[in-house]
Amino acid sequence: MTGELTGRRAIVTGGASGIGEAIARELAARGAHVTIADRDGEAATRVAASIDAETWQVDLSDTAALAGLTLSTDILVNNAGIQHVSAIEDFDVARWRLIMTLMLDAPFLLIRAALPGMYERGFGRIINVSSVHGLRASPYKSAYVAAKHGLEGLSKVTALEGAARNVTSNCLNPGYVLTPLVQKQIADQAAVHSIPEAEVVERVLLAHNPIKRMVDPEDVASLAAWLAGSHASMVTGASYTMDGGWTSR
Repeated sequence: MTGELTGRRAIVTGGASGIGEAIARELAARGAHVTIADRDGEAATRVAASIDAETWQVDLSDTAALAGLTLSTDILVNNAGIQHVSAIEDFDVARWRLIMTLMLDAPFLLIRAALPGMYERGFGRIINVSSVHGLRASPYKSAYVAAKHGLEGLSKVTALEGAARNVTSNCLNPGYVLTPLVQKQIADQAAVHSIPEAEVVERVLLAHNPIKRMVDPEDVASLAAWLAGSHASMVTGASYTMDGGWTSR
């Protein structure tokens, strides 16, 4: 609904592309003043210019720089993430640590930085872009699955602590979304499964889906915007699947 979020401030991490960009655009369309936080400052600036948003060029893997941060925002969307496909015995330790830092440590530090202001104002919406892999596992994704499972727990604890102060915390759990992050996985998935790249979408990405298509970023954004609004004030500690029925199995 246009104008529903007028007067609200939002920060979207990884907001320069993919799911984050779609969420930033949807929140802005509903009246929120959006800050796009992304490592790619040029891409963030390009998106921001099209929706009258601000940019925050930030390397979220630099957790030392985040430790003393204070954030003044009404809506925090933890979306930034990366992926690495590898068997556990071959998984690069540095890559494991980077994924855990970016996708679990950074959300914790951002939530920590935002909560005092949310508590003071008596309003806050924390939206954690998790994944179907926050609820289910797939082979060759040990770090991603572990980080998303950790994010689920962090979100629930945040929900319990913030409940009395009108601060909600929820997870979005999409299946595979048609984004650059997923497209970059196709070659690696083909290699670890020993199948042609042309067969990866059908045989790997959509193997568990009763609905045989990937999720649109705009659909995820619509759910995020609803969680940010007034009609979701009683929704907290939840994990919303948007996975074509994957988790129904």
